[in-house]
Amino acid sequence: MDATEEHARKYLLHLGFQHLDFEPDGNTPPDFLAEKRIAVEVRRLSQTEPPGVGSRGLEETEIPLQRLVGRVLRSFGPSRLGVSWFVSITFNRPLPQRKQLESIKFHLEAFSRDSKNNHSERIGDTIELEFMAADDAQPAFFVPGACVDDDSGGSVFGETQRNVDLCIQEKTRRIAPFRHKYPEWWLILIGYKLDGFDRKLYREQLGISHTWDKVILLSPVDHRSAFDVPNQVTQ
Repeated sequence: MDATEEHARKYLLHLGFQHLDFEPDGNTPPDFLAEKRIAVEVRRLSQTEPPGVGSRGLEETEIPLQRLVGRVLRSFGPSRLGVSWFVSITFNRPLPQRKQLESIKFHLEAFSRDSKNNHSERIGDTIELEFMAADDAQPAFFVPGACVDDDSGGSVFGETQRNVDLCIQEKTRRIAPFRHKYPEWWLILIGYKLDGFDRKLYREQLGISHTWDKVILLSPVDHRSAFDVPNQVTQ
């Protein structure tokens, strides 16, 4: 289970599901099966780079950063006395220079010596680290959490709507051969941090035509913060 799936799992547990199976049918949809009847697929919400920059997904440009941070986190070794911490990173573009990234280890070392409370801190002008205590046992002391690009246009309504639609279409195609297996299907899209204005706008106007029983936009940094994307078909 990767960090994206773990984040979704915590959200589903937060909803109160008692029976939650990960990959009940192996390496095919769904990602989770809740209460033996609700099939749940999970995906990071893709977003393409601005026009003129290229057609790569923004998650592709994050990969080198995630790998570097992942190596630093793994260097702290196993969980200590059953305590683990999810570490999320929020950054601004251009991507931080390697010298600045290397300073992350210093901040992790300082936190590891006094790791009692959830905490966030800035590193220079472009990086923010957020530490959240794991609810259950994890093999490592530091576990990679969300990686959020603050310059990715997360507050732009039209861009979000376009990318939600693209991800819904992709996942709809993927589950088509398996849809008959379960009576209900949910799609969790782990998206952008939303402020109060964004959240109100998206709830009222982010309507997408789809055939899922639920499409949920989940915050990448707080598994308790989510809302259902309105289905235009039912409106």
